[in-house]
Amino acid sequence: MIFVKSMKSQFTRTILQWNRTQNNREMPWKGEKNPYHIWLSEIILQQTRVEQGRAYYNRFIKKYPTVFKLAAAPEQEVFKLWEGLGYYNRCRNLLYTAREIVQRYNGIFPDQYEEIIQLKGVGPYTAAAIASFAYNLPYAVVDGNVFRVLSRFHGVDTAIDSTAGKQLFTALAAKMLDKKFPGEYNQAIMDFGATVCKPMVPSCSHCPLQNNCAAYQTGMVNRLPVKEKILTRKTRHFTYFIFEYEGKTFTRQRTGKDIWQGLFEFYLAETEKSQKWTVTSVTAWLEEQLGPQSLKILAISSPESQQLTHQQINGCFIRVSLKKMPALLSSGNWVTPKGLSALAFPKLITKYLSEKYKP
Repeated sequence: MIFVKSMKSQFTRTILQWNRTQNNREMPWKGEKNPYHIWLSEIILQQTRVEQGRAYYNRFIKKYPTVFKLAAAPEQEVFKLWEGLGYYNRCRNLLYTAREIVQRYNGIFPDQYEEIIQLKGVGPYTAAAIASFAYNLPYAVVDGNVFRVLSRFHGVDTAIDSTAGKQLFTALAAKMLDKKFPGEYNQAIMDFGATVCKPMVPSCSHCPLQNNCAAYQTGMVNRLPVKEKILTRKTRHFTYFIFEYEGKTFTRQRTGKDIWQGLFEFYLAETEKSQKWTVTSVTAWLEEQLGPQSLKILAISSPESQQLTHQQINGCFIRVSLKKMPALLSSGNWVTPKGLSALAFPKLITKYLSEKYKP
């Protein structure tokens, strides 16, 4: 490990000076003191790029301007507004916590870090962000941008995703924090990592920390920070049968501990391998599933795919017009085209509906 003596005061002073004179990164939640708005933005930005999260934040604030409005909202309405952001467990936690704040705290966010971090869906990073931005409490945020800036400046090659690395960088972030202006400093170092000390093409030639940056001085910029874990991804093959009967379409809500929990989908057949469907093979398969039926195959889509963090979902959509209601589907959720548009679907299905599905 390459390591340079801390030089805390100079590092912190430089970051704040850069923020006050050169930082022009604009985001709708920057400078926000309302803990509800801060919390909402941080939950949206978990696993989401700022560019994508910006529009969702604005839509949520407009539709639910207070935590009371969000807490009172129907679950499917909120899921529909969240549609396309992915990681839907965040949305479930968002609703749960909104209701808890209303019921337990009378709609007033707790103002102590120890209470904030107890809220569902709130981890150390989000708790530090709320505590520092809303209440100016001295807690350092540690996100990917902060990991990168600290790793490069100090020349730390300990893996950021290891237990030792997380502990080391958490302690280092706390040490570098400006206790007088924690909120401003936290925002500044994150913005610095996003706009100057970038992952792939950092602006080292214009960096005010250049002279004291260990990675720059030793040619390690593109090798830091270090990660030890490599994600293993699996591929899953989904065939969705869009059953239509008397002007309505069959849907069901996903349950269980799997992807897209709580969202809606069509009748699903998951197979170990990709299937090359034809009218003949679809008809034979449906007869096995539903029994002899009077039906018509309306369309078989080309393959679609959606990349998740740990999984790639390959999908195919098959539209089927039914002449009578099969017993297997009689207790399903049959909706009109208007009702279909109100349901929250995974991105894979939403894309198909918007581009190729014309009831």
